[in-house]
Amino acid sequence: MNYIILDLEATCWKDRSIQKQNEIIEIGAVKINDKGEPQDEFCEFIKPKLNPVLSDFCKELTTITQEEIDIADPYENVIERFKNWIDVEEPYVLCSWGFYDKKQFQKDCELHNLSIDWLENHISLKHQYAKIKNLRKPIGMGGALKKEKLTLEGTHHRGIDDARNIAKIFIANIEKWKIKNKNGNI
Repeated sequence: MNYIILDLEATCWKDRSIQKQNEIIEIGAVKINDKGEPQDEFCEFIKPKLNPVLSDFCKELTTITQEEIDIADPYENVIERFKNWIDVEEPYVLCSWGFYDKKQFQKDCELHNLSIDWLENHISLKHQYAKIKNLRKPIGMGGALKKEKLTLEGTHHRGIDDARNIAKIFIANIEKWKIKNKNGNI
C-alpha cells in the first residue's frame, strides 16, 4: 500500500465575491510506503484552462509565478503523469489535509471530461488528526505541526512544501490512521 500525501494550489482571487471557478495550478505529493518511509515526490505546475492569468493575490499567496504557469502543461497531461506516478494499478490511498483537494480534483476532472474513479480512496488527515488527538475541532496544518513539535519547512501555500510538511505529520502518526480500501475494510 502506498500513501499519497498531497496538496494542491489553485487559482484564487482576493475578492471572494468574484465568481470564477478555481483550477489547480500545482500538484505537490509525497509517496510513502506502508512502513512510513518516503519513496518519491511529484511536483508539477498546471496551466489553467479558464483563467490562465494568475491574480496578483494568487501569485503573492503561492509564490508561483506567471512564467511558471505560462510554460506548464494543461491539466489533462499533468494528471495523466500524476496517475502514472501514483501507479493506480497498485493499492494506494490519497491523503490530504481536509477534503478540499479531493473536491478540487473532481472539479478539474469534470471540467476536462476525465474520470474521477481514481479519487475513490481518499482520507482527510485533518479530520482524522482531530479524532486521534481528541481535539474539539480540526486544526490547520501549522497547528498540527506545532502540536507534533515539528518545524514548518519551505513555503506555506506551495503544494510540494505543504505535502512534505503534511507527510511529517502522517509519518509521526503512521500507526493511528484509519485507512479503508475499496471494500470498506481497514
